[in-house]
Amino acid sequence: MDCASCARSIEKAVTSVEGVISANVVFSTEKLRVSANTDVSDKIQAAVKGIGFSLASLDKSAFKQGSNQTNSAQTISNQSTTSWFSRQQLTEYGPIVGLALLMLLSWGITQFNPVLGETAFIVTTLVGLVPIMKKSWRMIRSGSPFAIETLMSVAAVGALFIGATAEAAMVLLLFMIGECLESFAANRARKGVSALMALLPEEALIIKKGERQKIAIADLRPGDEIEVSPGERLPADAELLSEMASFDESALTGESVPVERLRDEKVPAGSLLADRVVRLKVVSQPGNNAIDRILHLIEEAEERRAPLERFLDKFSRIYTPVIMLISVLVILIPPLAFAQPWDTWIYRGLALLLIGCPCALVISTPAAITSGLAAATRRGALIKGGLALEQLGRIKTIAFDKTGTLTEGKPSVTDVVTFNGSEINHSLAVAASVEMGSHHPLAKAIVDYAEQQGVTLAHADNRKTLAGVGVEGNFAGKKISISAPSKLERALDNRIQQQVTNLEEEGKTVVVVLEEGELIALIALRDKLRDDAKAALKDLADLGIHGVMLTGDNARAAAAIAAELNTDYRASLLPEDKVTAVIELNQQQATAMVGDGINDAPAMKASTIGIAMGSGTDVALETADAALTHNRLQGLAEMIRLSRATNANIRQNITIALGLKVVFLVTTLSGITGLWLAVLADSGATALVTANALRLLRNKPSNKNN
Repeated sequence: MDCASCARSIEKAVTSVEGVISANVVFSTEKLRVSANTDVSDKIQAAVKGIGFSLASLDKSAFKQGSNQTNSAQTISNQSTTSWFSRQQLTEYGPIVGLALLMLLSWGITQFNPVLGETAFIVTTLVGLVPIMKKSWRMIRSGSPFAIETLMSVAAVGALFIGATAEAAMVLLLFMIGECLESFAANRARKGVSALMALLPEEALIIKKGERQKIAIADLRPGDEIEVSPGERLPADAELLSEMASFDESALTGESVPVERLRDEKVPAGSLLADRVVRLKVVSQPGNNAIDRILHLIEEAEERRAPLERFLDKFSRIYTPVIMLISVLVILIPPLAFAQPWDTWIYRGLALLLIGCPCALVISTPAAITSGLAAATRRGALIKGGLALEQLGRIKTIAFDKTGTLTEGKPSVTDVVTFNGSEINHSLAVAASVEMGSHHPLAKAIVDYAEQQGVTLAHADNRKTLAGVGVEGNFAGKKISISAPSKLERALDNRIQQQVTNLEEEGKTVVVVLEEGELIALIALRDKLRDDAKAALKDLADLGIHGVMLTGDNARAAAAIAAELNTDYRASLLPEDKVTAVIELNQQQATAMVGDGINDAPAMKASTIGIAMGSGTDVALETADAALTHNRLQGLAEMIRLSRATNANIRQNITIALGLKVVFLVTTLSGITGLWLAVLADSGATALVTANALRLLRNKPSNKNN
């Protein structure tokens, strides 16, 4: 497939097959997905072959890339084998070479006998027309009457009719060369996806009952123990069973420095082991590892098309018939109304016809978006579709969750202040008893600190969470409550409140511990800022993007952290308050929400675009429109620069596509350019816009505020 219109032609052909409910071609990964109630695979093969394409059969190797086949939905991967590729080369380049040789022979004959040479050029044109007309007929039958092959066939036959035989043959040769250039450019655009697929090895070394054996990675199941040697890539997501190892995860995260992983840490599929032989436990289902999820997002991205792309798609369906109508009028009106020579205006009308193909216009947006999405993936950012990529470039405000986003999400206890005769160890024991089992960062920090102090831990009874307030439970027969100072039913006395204020002004979060309603301790905790948080906010400010921190923390602690980051803040927010804040910001200007927790998901959904940290919860990652897989905040500025570069690239591509057509439209009607240059207005423009889009893969987006 050379462009997105080829993909749509296949979809049309397959959808017309009896028994098919729906068909979808994923251009970037070359897959055809068909939903049907019965097995119609043979009919699908025939339909696709009927319009000049071929499908590889679905075998076990396809499952390596996470493809599934069920009764209701079949996935057919258009993968090529080595032997097929050599035949493809012959099919692709053979007609071009043959036509060029015939043209050279015809030109040679013309030097000695012009009349015979003219006949030779007619034969050459007819030979070149055969495969093009066959494909045109197939496309017409499949419901695509305005394909470029149809326009070329009409133009070439018309050129023969008016005696422009040499030019007719040259037009066909240029068209074939242009098609090859398009194919080359399209394959280059898909190269990044192919490279991602190649990260998974064919086999894995599994250890069962102390014995090693190699199995296909499709046969791996969660819980299997595997062994990986230095220089090999992981066949699945896995937890490290060895003490420590270094992994190169650059292909997935863009992080060039190898990452040190410790026992029980999760390592994504496709990571390259750097230093020693290790054992790991598989944790991902077949077809659901890190690589598969990225591929799925890329495929999903094509379905979530940008508004401009959808508009151009609709526009192109009207554009070609309109150009054909204008071409007919150009041929008929001057000779009939103004007694102009028929040959001249038939020639100009045919040249105009060649400008009518919308290939360059149709591919201008998806080519840039596909390249932009691939470039983002290389930099450790997953963007779910052209719509999200386009919107990122329009963001003017970014709202940040604090814990786990601007901070590391690993707070530690800094102070324990006791009251009413309670000892520190007793206060820690009762606090940890009601916090045990909680996934909240503050709860984990209190439990960890109690363990470090050698406190014996026991679970509290009747433990329950009080939404937006804290937790409570029964320990040693007494009711224990932990909450924020501001959530207490009765205010603290002035002396204790001053202690709370002093701690909060140091940027610490304070919780109060009550035993039977009596205050026994204040516990202060402090979270550490991410190493790149300050640099990330500065990068965003340089791009003209305003940052706002949204946190459930108290105002004084939030103010201390916000001052350190030089950003605005809103504090003491419940999850619903964050949603309200984001909606308010969004009404003023396009706002993105960056978070990592379940409680951030509603706010992310309310924003123009939600961005999840790679270390976040599954809910946050599912809700988000984009994710930073490498967990680096500075990736936000990179994403936005890339989005702006992609939007600029789209504008350039549309200008090239339409600009060339307008230029050739004027020069053709003026008689300055002829048929063969009109071909360049289509094939040349298509190759140009694709090549322009590929620049996004090579170049780092500019730091300019563009």
